[in-house]
This record gives sequence, C-alpha cells and structure tokens, in this order.
Amino acid sequence: MQELQQILDQALQQFAVISDEAELERVKARFLGKEGSLTILLKGLGKLSAEERPAAGARINQVKQNIEAALQQRRDALQQNKLAQKLAAESLDVTLPGRGLNTGGLHPVTRTLERIEQLFHSLGFATASGPEIERDFYNFTALNIPENHPARAMHDTFYIDPQHVLRTHTSPVQVRYMEAHQPPLKVISPGRVYRVDSDATHSPMFHQVEGLWVDEHISFANLKGVVQDFLQRYFEQDELQVRFRPSFFPFTEPSAEIDMSWNGGWLEIGGCGMVHPNVLKQVNIDSEKYLGFAFGLGVERLAMLRYGVNDLRLFYESDLRFLKQFS
Repeated sequence: MQELQQILDQALQQFAVISDEAELERVKARFLGKEGSLTILLKGLGKLSAEERPAAGARINQVKQNIEAALQQRRDALQQNKLAQKLAAESLDVTLPGRGLNTGGLHPVTRTLERIEQLFHSLGFATASGPEIERDFYNFTALNIPENHPARAMHDTFYIDPQHVLRTHTSPVQVRYMEAHQPPLKVISPGRVYRVDSDATHSPMFHQVEGLWVDEHISFANLKGVVQDFLQRYFEQDELQVRFRPSFFPFTEPSAEIDMSWNGGWLEIGGCGMVHPNVLKQVNIDSEKYLGFAFGLGVERLAMLRYGVNDLRLFYESDLRFLKQFS
C-alpha cells in the first residue's frame, strides 16, 4: 500500500507541472506504459498467494483509475488553456468602427441600356425581347432579305446550323412581336447581337436597340420626330441637329441613315426607314391600312459618345481601372 501511494503521489505531482500535451503522454508511460511502475506491480500479482491476490489487485486497479482520472483532468486543462490562448490571440474589439465596403457599379453598357429604355418608355414605347439563337426565317426571310443577300454570307453571320444563326440584329424580335400582337404597335427591342467583326469600333458581340411603330397614318415625319427627340434628350443637347441621308435596307422603304451633329461635323448613329410592305405581309398585317417605321441604334456607339470612350474593346476587357470610373 505504501508503494502504491508513492506511485500515485508521483503521478499527481508530475502531471500538475506539465504544460505540454506531448510531454504529458511521455510521463504517462512511466506509470501506465508497458514498462511503467504500475504495470510492473500488476504483472507481479502472480507471485502472491491466492488469498492475497484479489485484495492487492483491487488496490492496484484503484490507484490506476486515480492516475487515469488525473491524467484526463490534466489533458482537459491543457486543451482549455490552449483554446483560451487562441481566443485571446484572435480576439475582436467589437467597438472598433467597421471596415468600409467597396460597392460595385453598373457596367456602362448596362447604364446606357437603362437610359435608352427609360427615354423610350417616356415616349410610349414598350420593351420586347427574343431569342439570341434565331431561325434563319426570322433573321432574314421575314425581313425581306433575299437568299443571295451578302448579309447571309458566312463571313458576316455566325451560323449554328443551316437553319439557325446567332441573330445579327434585333429586328427578329419585331417580327415575332408583330406575329403576336395587332396594331397599333409601339415597341423597342434592345439586346445582344452577333456579327463576324472585331476592331476598335466593332465587336463580334454588341448591343442594339431597334424601334418599331405601326399604326394608321404613320409617316416619315413621325420617325424623324421620335429619333430627334430621343437623341436630344439622351445627349441632353436641345440644339443637337439630326439629318437623314437616303440609303437602302431590304426591310424598309424608303430607308435612311441617321446622322447627328457632333464636334463640328456629322456622325452616323444608326439606320431607319418605313417598314417594307413585304415585312407586314409576312405577319398578316394589312399594309394598305397600316404603315410603320423602324430604326436601329448601336448601344455601344451611344455609350462611347456619352462617356468619351474611344475604343469599343474597353467595354469587354474587364479592366477595373476603366470600370470603376462608372461605379
């Protein structure tokens, strides 16, 4: 009993001064390991008589349980101390002012689209959208574009298969809208379009906004008034002049290019014209009763002019130094 008490006292004393978990496990082996002092006593039980063995075994097991309990208690204390040190090192002063968060901004093209839609909505135009992968019929045939027209050539159009293309303009949206609605119609169709082109002023993917107004007694004068009013309000220049140069588009007749006064000269800004009767017939609208006009404007071109950007590619290079200017 005296030897057992000494072993227990030694274990308790040594456990109490250890501050490292690995060292604690090494000290544990001195008492409970294969060659530990308590293990040796357990092995010696066989030398005792049958009468002495049960009492001695019970006393040794009791001391072993006390040592194991003290060992676990010390392990818990070391882990708690380690956790306390970690929490102290990672403490947070909740009274400190918060870090400022950088807020993002809308892309300049998105800003331009929103402004365009807002201005045309104020003129009574609704907004329509359609698929970007379009059938050849809607992209070309329904718009009076003949089979041999250069616009259908592979060098200008992205073909998915012989019957489907990446739309080259948003005019197919107008055709689909006229199929589903009867005049009077007053709608714009902004969205992405695709053409095989890429340089400082062209991109294989860009945005257009096209407008359509079909009703009785619509004339070219209505077209000129809408376009001029939009451009003057978009650029916030009441003195902005707009002119219309004769041109040709298969889906309008007569057709015109839209120019506006800019920096002492004239700058082309889009195309327009009166909707061709063949287009109205494709969607079962009586071309004898109804007339309409259509126009198309490049969104990136409008954004470049408004924000003073001289290279279209800047809009799509994801350069934060450029984009942060619009946040």
